[in-house]
Amino acid sequence: MTQPHPSDRDAARLAWARAATGDDRLDLVRASFDAGFRSYWRGRVHAGAARPEGDAIVMDSPPELEDPRPWLRLREVLEAGGVRVPQVHRADPEKGFLLLEDLGRETVLQAVEAGRADADAMFDAAFEQLLKIQALPCPDDLPPYDEAFLTRELRLFDEWFLGRHLGVSLDCGDLERLDLAYRRILDNVLAQRQVFIHRDFMPRNLMPVAGGLAVIDFQGALRGPIAYDPISLFRDAFVSWPPERVEAWLARYHARAVAAGIALPDYARFRRDADFAGLQRHIKILGLFARLHHRDGKPKYLADAPRFLGYLDLVLPRYPELQPLSEIVERYVRPALAAGAHAPARA
Repeated sequence: MTQPHPSDRDAARLAWARAATGDDRLDLVRASFDAGFRSYWRGRVHAGAARPEGDAIVMDSPPELEDPRPWLRLREVLEAGGVRVPQVHRADPEKGFLLLEDLGRETVLQAVEAGRADADAMFDAAFEQLLKIQALPCPDDLPPYDEAFLTRELRLFDEWFLGRHLGVSLDCGDLERLDLAYRRILDNVLAQRQVFIHRDFMPRNLMPVAGGLAVIDFQGALRGPIAYDPISLFRDAFVSWPPERVEAWLARYHARAVAAGIALPDYARFRRDADFAGLQRHIKILGLFARLHHRDGKPKYLADAPRFLGYLDLVLPRYPELQPLSEIVERYVRPALAAGAHAPARA
């Protein structure tokens, strides 16, 4: 399929936004950068336009690359469940353009890092949204986070982080050890209660708004393990918190969830479930970030690789049954990183 020239897409986006707002003086600037094909643009609507004066956001989601209709369907489900999500002022899914409410310029991550918000208060507000998400009935068409899906994600680590990025070739024994560790992670994750999960529930996908927080970037939602979203919030892809704070937040979430009637195991079992769900996520992200670097020419994400290795270092010693994965990390990953071994990004 022939893709439109970027300048053609830029012109189409601006023309659509001007028509949608009734403001022929509207200009757009990039509002955020994303790892996928979707992009967000901000424009200032002038007085006298069809839309009220003020900022508006245009989502550009080319249908041939990232169909916006699943996002729209998920938004409706979340809103019906009381989750605060962006309002849609106008949508043209065939063209891939949506005019959205502007939730502001600062995520929870940015607000906390800048000292303008308290992490404890922000996470308490995040719990309110998360518990609403977890209480949602899963729509019939919500895909399952099943074994095949989870395994494909884990294999990104083998192919892209170990193989492509570090240049590691595993022998048959290594592959058997890795498969054994993956099997134990999968067994735990698949045995957890399966609920509606955001799958990227972290501070940079939460926006401070009047009355609490709004949830964004929910297009990857699935039916999956109940511990996945809580651990994604606390063991973040882009910021590290002291382990004792994470432990306290996890316990607080557990208490809030139980009080809200969410069916969870006792805290000791839930902590284990969160650790295993987190391992699957962090192993996947190492592979995903390596793929973004080498295949897609987006190198910035790999700068956070040490964070994920730190999460592995924290969790793996707790579980002797995951020793095979620890051996792979110690035998191959740590020496390769210490030696500075990694393949260059694509030209």
